[in-house]
Amino acid sequence: EQAISLVGKDIYEILIKGYTEKQWGRKATEVPAFIIKRLPVRFTFDNNYFNDRYQGIPIGGYNKLIEGLLEGTEVRTGIDFFSDRPYFELLADTLVYTGKIDEFYRYQFGKLAYRSLRFEEEILDCPNYQGNAVVNYTDAEVPFTRIIEHKHFEFGIQSKTVITREYSTEWKENDEPYYPINDHGNNDVYRQYKELADKEENIIFGGRLAEYKYYDMHQIIEEVLKRF
Repeated sequence: EQAISLVGKDIYEILIKGYTEKQWGRKATEVPAFIIKRLPVRFTFDNNYFNDRYQGIPIGGYNKLIEGLLEGTEVRTGIDFFSDRPYFELLADTLVYTGKIDEFYRYQFGKLAYRSLRFEEEILDCPNYQGNAVVNYTDAEVPFTRIIEHKHFEFGIQSKTVITREYSTEWKENDEPYYPINDHGNNDVYRQYKELADKEENIIFGGRLAEYKYYDMHQIIEEVLKRF
């Protein structure tokens, strides 16, 4: 109903319904309305995703941005925080936690649901496959949600190209959780965890998993600046 009120039934059927149900693994009627409210509706020929005046990604990609932020900081990767939790919690006066909040509290109120992703990469013997970094496939008959052609993020001129097909899947143990499923049941469980989190004095919970909230990148950066 939210989508149809914004764009009408034709565009809803062509562009939104199939993609939404592929992405979330649920009927569109079961997906929270705020998901579609994220998308701006414009009666112009502006094909940008957002309404912001300046849009883009960092030159060199997000890795370069993160490397700059972490310069001069000790970094350890490939480590499971929960494998030696008491040790890591005592490393600093304040802990910034960006993992799953239900796991942090040992699932005492139950497990939250997430969507995950599966990636299928392919090297193609051509300089250009789709002419754009990301193309979304909105119809339900195509099993993947989008194809990413990586060279277009940096305007590469290589003779071959690498593409990644992205498939949305239901999260299960040992999968990477990507998207919180903010239906009423999951939100009720999250609120119980948030009550515990709000009482913590030396822990900052942030990000999609720790706040069980859908964030776009610009919103994440804004939230970090606010908290800092």
